[in-house]
Amino acid sequence: MADARHRPRSPFLRALEFDDSLPIQPEAVRLWLNDIESPTRWSLRPLLQFLLAMLLHLIWFVKRLPLPQFRAHGLLQRLICWFCTHFVSPSANQLILRHFATESNILNFLIDNSPEVTVEPLGLYPRRIGDMLDASFVKHDQELFRVIEEMGHWQQRPAPLAPEAIDWTHWRPLEDDAFELPRRRTQVLDFESAHALFMCLFCLLLTREEYRDAINGFNLDQSIAIRIGQLIGDPSLAEMAYNKYPHYLVGPWNLGQRFLMHGFFTEYLYARLERLRCRA
Repeated sequence: MADARHRPRSPFLRALEFDDSLPIQPEAVRLWLNDIESPTRWSLRPLLQFLLAMLLHLIWFVKRLPLPQFRAHGLLQRLICWFCTHFVSPSANQLILRHFATESNILNFLIDNSPEVTVEPLGLYPRRIGDMLDASFVKHDQELFRVIEEMGHWQQRPAPLAPEAIDWTHWRPLEDDAFELPRRRTQVLDFESAHALFMCLFCLLLTREEYRDAINGFNLDQSIAIRIGQLIGDPSLAEMAYNKYPHYLVGPWNLGQRFLMHGFFTEYLYARLERLRCRA
C-alpha cells in the first residue's frame, strides 16, 4: 500500500493550504498538514485518546483525594524531552517549540505596550528539544500566571495605539530555520497522540493545584485577546479564542481539543501581530 504521505491531498486539505482568513503563517500550516497526514493520527491516536482519557480521569480522581501531594518537575521534563527526541515526529516537535515562542511573543507584546506597569519580559524561546529541560512546560504555565498577576487590573484603553507608537522591543520573529531538529527513524508519532501520552504524565507528576491551574490557564486566551484587541483596535481578536471565561474552572474533560485550540489561538494571534509589525 502506498504511503499516505505520498498520496494527493484531499480537496479540503488543499483548500487549507490557501485559507488564511484566520491569520496563520504558511510554515505553521505546512507543519500542521504534515501532522494531519501522519498515519499514527488516524490509526493509533483514537485508541490512545480513548484509553488514556480514562487513565487521566482516574489519576485526576486520586489526586483530588485528601492525600499527601507530590510533584516531580525535573522527571516530567526529562521524560517529555526523551520521548520527543526519540518518538515524536519533527513536524510535531516543531509545533511544540513554536508554541513556546508564539506565546512568549504575545505576552511580551502586552508587557512592552503597557508602560504603566513594570513586568519582567519572558525569555522562553527554546530552539531545540533539549532546551525544554529549562524552558519547561511547567515554567511556561507559571510565566503566564505571573505576567497576568504582575500587570494588575487591566486599564480600559480609550483609543488604540497608533502603529508607530507600538513597542516591539522583546518581539522575536520566527524564522524558517529557527529550530534545530535532527531526525531519527523512530520519530513517527503525531502531535495529538503525543499529547494524549503527556497529559497523564502531567496529571501524575504535578500537584493537584498545579495541574488544575495548568488546564484552566487556557481560558486566559480570551482575556489576552481582549487586551491586545484594545491595544491595536481590533475587537474581533476575542473571536479567535476557543477557550473562554477563565472564572469558570473545568476538569480534564475534552482536554486534548482544548489544548490543541490553545495552540491554534497563539498561532493566529502571533500571525496577526507579525503582519502588523511588518506593515509598520
